[in-house]
Amino acid sequence: MLPTQKRKFGRIDLDVTAFGFGTAPLGNFLAEMDEATASAMFDTAWDAGIRLFDTAPMYGHGLSEARTAQALRWKNRDEFMLASKVGRLLKPARRDQIDFAPWVNAAPFQMQFDYSYDGTMRAFEDSLQRLALEHIDIMFIHDIDVFTRGSEQPEVFAQAMDGCYRALASLRDQGLVKAIGVGVNEWQVCHAALQQRDFDAFLLAGRYTLLEQDALDSFLPLCVERGAAVLVGGGFNSGILATGARPGAKYNYAPAPEAILQKVAKIEAVCAAYNVPLAAAALQFVVAHPAIPSFIAGTRNVQQLQQNLAWFSHPIPPAFWSDLKAKGLLRDDAPVPA
Repeated sequence: MLPTQKRKFGRIDLDVTAFGFGTAPLGNFLAEMDEATASAMFDTAWDAGIRLFDTAPMYGHGLSEARTAQALRWKNRDEFMLASKVGRLLKPARRDQIDFAPWVNAAPFQMQFDYSYDGTMRAFEDSLQRLALEHIDIMFIHDIDVFTRGSEQPEVFAQAMDGCYRALASLRDQGLVKAIGVGVNEWQVCHAALQQRDFDAFLLAGRYTLLEQDALDSFLPLCVERGAAVLVGGGFNSGILATGARPGAKYNYAPAPEAILQKVAKIEAVCAAYNVPLAAAALQFVVAHPAIPSFIAGTRNVQQLQQNLAWFSHPIPPAFWSDLKAKGLLRDDAPVPA
């Protein structure tokens, strides 16, 4: 599949490119990125034909949205799709009063969670101001999962299904956004949200990959039934499906446990037999599912971005997927690229 292939965004009258540009690293995630690199990455993505961009107030305390605005401001607004998120408000503060971790030298704003109706409307308006664009196409409720909120998650989820949802549904009814959804790290939270409310889309980080297909049990079939689109980020499970089973390989932002290392090593053996890069298989597998129109990739430099684009279109023979399934390394019911 070509990364620039246009694909329908679920039930919504939107087309997105099969490869999307994720801007979390441009918020200085874990390491600082200079302005020249950030600008060059946007230029590389645009020149390659990528037309889906995902950002959020959280990414660099507003820095990612600011850099996205600068890069896209003079592009034809009808040519690209833009997603951002609600659930956090940014308040100006002195840099020496802000705990930026895990961001480095981010924008001078304190973040606070707010899933109320009024807070959601404020977050939407603030993002429009930072982005300085006419509209935002897709708005996700951000980080209402156990991974982020821990024991508070049930209460936070209930607040978001009331306050955030009512606000976003109103914005959608007014035509101010085209699609609304939830962006989290757990498919179970997406599934619960879709069961309760009329969402158009989801952004799921790392929970449908070559290593994990439990979302096939109930969530992804419900998305197909309801016409909800799923954008997948973290398709490398935070690293190991790009680096392979090497010492120190990351899985879910921590050193990979032995069982994961062993499974990845077995997948790598099949990759070697068919001359298929592990990362190419990881990228292309995700977008084979009919509910998943696009993969959102966050990269740190132009070289990584170009490598991702190359992996996305690397030829993979059908026998490769059959072999993975025959060896029990991929679920039999998992859709694979044609």
